[in-house]
Amino acid sequence: MIILATIIGILAIALIIFLNQPQFGQTPTDKAKHEFFKSKQYNGKTFQNKGGITVHINFFGVMKLMPQWLNGKGDKFPSHQIHVVKRDKNEFTHVSDTLTRITWFGHSTVLIEIDGKRLMIDPMLGLSPSPVTFFSKRFNDTLPLDIKDIPALDAVLLTHDHYDHLDYKTILQLKDKVEHFYVPLGVGSHLRKWGVEENKITELDWWDEIEFKGLLFACTPAQHFSGRSLTDRNKTLWCSWVIKGKTNHLFFSGDTGYSDAFKRIGDTYGPFDMCMLECGQYNILWKEIHMLPEQTVQAQLDLKGKLLMPIHWGAFSLSLHKWSEPIERLLNFAKTKNVTVTTPMIGESIIIGEKYPCEKWWVGK
Repeated sequence: MIILATIIGILAIALIIFLNQPQFGQTPTDKAKHEFFKSKQYNGKTFQNKGGITVHINFFGVMKLMPQWLNGKGDKFPSHQIHVVKRDKNEFTHVSDTLTRITWFGHSTVLIEIDGKRLMIDPMLGLSPSPVTFFSKRFNDTLPLDIKDIPALDAVLLTHDHYDHLDYKTILQLKDKVEHFYVPLGVGSHLRKWGVEENKITELDWWDEIEFKGLLFACTPAQHFSGRSLTDRNKTLWCSWVIKGKTNHLFFSGDTGYSDAFKRIGDTYGPFDMCMLECGQYNILWKEIHMLPEQTVQAQLDLKGKLLMPIHWGAFSLSLHKWSEPIERLLNFAKTKNVTVTTPMIGESIIIGEKYPCEKWWVGK
């Protein structure tokens, strides 16, 4: 009994030490929580989706997943080396006042140059989207630009605090290059923990708008959840983003299930020149929080988007489907709906009105 108690004690101490690592961030303070009561999304303890929608996977749901889990790696990972377009830092020295350029860094990370400003959304430039690095690793650990070569950023926008969208080490390396961070309610607590100055953080609720250097940012709804540990689920809000410039209007979905919010966003802020919409890491058992590819296409129609760029795929395997299934399903359905899709390689740029890459680069040669 003494030996068993000792082992349990050691394991408990190890767990406490592990959960106190800085990468887990920090839950909002009582002062911050007091501000949350102004939000319709806050129920007094946690944030919630419209209608209280969440995911409940019961025993039978787990049993449905077992054959896919037992399949092992299968085709959830590429059988060939994923090509990453390496970029020279000098290509990003000057920001055009007239062109809008979007460069994909894989998964959901994009660098946006618009109206002479540089923005980055959901900068996850680490090797693993997990506090336990062996859980999942990047298909290709090459980045289009090394973090040290990423130029000064006018703003970073975050959609929520999951590891594949908010990376501790990435923030540490970027924070001194960033003029301002715009985040949904509560997410600023992580940034403060990691040394970002209070005056560089603005937290917003759904439908809040703010002007920044001639751009309009609107924090818009998403249907998802949040949390970086077992004890902080839904303590911070999640969102999507509208970016309106002088000429071009952009939408970034973050992680979300399909909902009527897309139509409301489209009616309020559309049409959009380009929508960056999640497409990947889904499963029929959690479609409430991650869209299926066909729903991604419908969301584009609801948003009144002119060009669709699928994100949240191509860099990591965080679900059970074939790694290239999301883009294949999306393209097939988009064709039936006459939706225009761009499929840049990781590191490749889109220029609104000029350059829309569409090579099927995921097909092995």
